[in-house]
Amino acid sequence: MCHDLFTNARFLGFLLDADRDLAADARENGCPCGGVLHQANYSRKPRGGPNEAGPEHEQRFSFCCAEDGCRCRMTPQSLRFLGRRVYFAVVVVLVSAMRHGATPKRMRQLRELVGVNRRTVERWRLWWRTSFVDSPFWRTAAAAFVPPVSVMMLPATLLARFRGDEEVRLVALLRFLGPITGGVAGEQAR
Repeated sequence: MCHDLFTNARFLGFLLDADRDLAADARENGCPCGGVLHQANYSRKPRGGPNEAGPEHEQRFSFCCAEDGCRCRMTPQSLRFLGRRVYFAVVVVLVSAMRHGATPKRMRQLRELVGVNRRTVERWRLWWRTSFVDSPFWRTAAAAFVPPVSVMMLPATLLARFRGDEEVRLVALLRFLGPITGGVAGEQAR
């Protein structure tokens, strides 16, 4: 995968627009209790994006039910954020998908490019092979892939299952991961 995608302000802007659309759909659907959802965004300080990423990228869209007795928070799916991770989702996916691991040369380049260290990369790779594959989301979703996706090479093997150029496949994978990026299911993405 090309590292240009996580340093590309245009691509990050596209993901922001997609998140705005997902937030608008969620707000329109309202709270399961029937209450109206009020904007209740929270600040994030995401790492790994382009230097020219503006403050609009530091907001995680979220809502709070206005109904007395409910007041539930609803955080819609996101293409920019992968649960509570501090790095943009695109960085977590692409760095974790490195085919030949985090060699010393690659780690120097990644540290310069997005500020990530080896321990963080190894933690992400472990998450894909353990917590992610043990999640209810993956246990259900994995059945759709024939032949099965190689767990030891996630997310690279998952990314390879989507069609199109690098950008199209990455967006498709981020949309696929949507159920683990927000709401109650978002807690599984730690």
